[in-house]
Amino acid sequence: MPGPSAASSSNGGTSTGADGRAIEDIYQKKTQLEHILLRPDTYIGSVEAVQQLLWVYDSATNSMVQRNISIVPGFYKIIDEILVNAADNKIRDPNMDTIKVTINREANEISVYNNGQGIPIQVHKEEKVYVPELIFGHLLTSSNYNDNEKKVTGGRNGYGAKLCNIFSTEFIVETADKLMKYRQRFSNNMSNIEKPKTTANPRKEEYTRITFKPDLAKFGMTSIDEDMEALLKKRVYDMAGTVANVKVFLNNERIKIRNFKQYIDLYTNHNSSSSSNGSNSNGDAPKPTIIHQIVNQRWEVAFTVSDGQFQQVSFVNGICTSKGGTHVNYVADQIVSKLVEAIKKKNKAAPVKPFQVKSHMWVFVNALIENPAFDSQTKENMTLRASAFGSKCEMPEEFIKKILKSGVVENVLSWARFKQDQQLKKTDGHKKSRISGIVKLEDANNAGTRNGHKCTLILTEGDSAKALAVSGLSVVGRDNYGVFPLRGKLLNVRDATHTQIMDNKEINQVKQILGLQHGKVYESVETLRYGHLMIMTDQDHDGSHIKGLIINFLDHFFPSLLRIPGFLVEFITPIVKVSMGGGSG
Repeated sequence: MPGPSAASSSNGGTSTGADGRAIEDIYQKKTQLEHILLRPDTYIGSVEAVQQLLWVYDSATNSMVQRNISIVPGFYKIIDEILVNAADNKIRDPNMDTIKVTINREANEISVYNNGQGIPIQVHKEEKVYVPELIFGHLLTSSNYNDNEKKVTGGRNGYGAKLCNIFSTEFIVETADKLMKYRQRFSNNMSNIEKPKTTANPRKEEYTRITFKPDLAKFGMTSIDEDMEALLKKRVYDMAGTVANVKVFLNNERIKIRNFKQYIDLYTNHNSSSSSNGSNSNGDAPKPTIIHQIVNQRWEVAFTVSDGQFQQVSFVNGICTSKGGTHVNYVADQIVSKLVEAIKKKNKAAPVKPFQVKSHMWVFVNALIENPAFDSQTKENMTLRASAFGSKCEMPEEFIKKILKSGVVENVLSWARFKQDQQLKKTDGHKKSRISGIVKLEDANNAGTRNGHKCTLILTEGDSAKALAVSGLSVVGRDNYGVFPLRGKLLNVRDATHTQIMDNKEINQVKQILGLQHGKVYESVETLRYGHLMIMTDQDHDGSHIKGLIINFLDHFFPSLLRIPGFLVEFITPIVKVSMGGGSG
């Protein structure tokens, strides 16, 4: 039965599709190598240049800097595969102690060397080729296919270094075991495979060196530019910080990073040197506090305070997980939980949510995970569930205590207060002659005008007291006196939560009536709708309580008003009524 777009010729002639093309041109079968070159984004990511905000190494300041750079993700990925292979060898051979990377921009050539156990120089009995050729020149070959074997290496899917070979004009493999040396050259996107050369290895020095020339045309590039070089250098520094007990060389110069803690310092070096708020003797900003912890053989973590946005720098089996993943969440969530507990004790007024706390954290994670899973071949985001990590990373109590003393709690509280202030400003009053929506307000005629400073707002204890005050307006007039009844006791704002204050209608109405603006320091009453506030309550226990709550409200939010003479006054109501003789008056 023909496909929906096919039309068969009744006379046995060439079949064509609806667009006139031959069926053979519409439906094609490609080799896997052809498919990779035809659809590279499936295997290595985009081969188009993109602008990304990334961390790169800055030679001038010897630090990591975050900036927008132009990169081709696929180009970066094929090189990263070779770097991860070199790091993986440390897992296979703990005696490995050297990695050397050479980046020659002029010659468009990159070389990655590692000592330690080399690739077996033997002919594979089933495939009838040397093992190095099988690994680097035949697709879907890997030593990592046994899912029952728990490995903490970066490679797994059988593409890896072969992708680099496919996207290179020249790719040379050199390796040595204790008996022999092996050299083989591939060219023209792995389509040409030269016969390998084997020689004796009298020195018994084991190593592997991969030298290749990326096919720049496949990436729309003409050279390795400065942005790409800075990113590649960053990856070499990554290895110096994450692969333990290995000397790492870049362009024949040893990188002066010995461990993960020193590597992390590259990020904070930039923060301190680029800040304008210097406070030490050299005029530089104080260096951020780094809290570092080697939790166990598979987990190394660090923490510092971020500038209001969650940041992470993380690695899984030597792979840079620039987008984080479940391993980062696993660490960050434990820290957030402890911080939320501490903040609740200091800030009962406004509960802070976990995601708000997290935005003040910067975590560093270097983890070895068994058989990690990622959301794509580019391996930027790990998706493996925590229960399958093969190990646990439980934050030591001492580590958490140091974090609590790092200043992050104070930062979160400061941010929370700022957000609260911003929200409270939404209920601010303003100096205007008329306000609406406050039903029980008897507003003074001059309130909010140029004569507003002469006006007095009388706060009464309930509606009955309001009636008494309003009756008095017939004597003193309504131009400079207004009346507003309180519904019982005013909210105790000092002990109330932020939500209770925001939702308290009476507090917000008083702010509107007086024209109060949150956070403002008042030196005069010229910007208020009323120049005076009069408390009119009964001379009993409840009345005194209400009076105290009004003063408490002003002292908590607007203490400067209490320092202005005459702003707060009191109408002293009678306690008893005294009559002469038997008369009624």
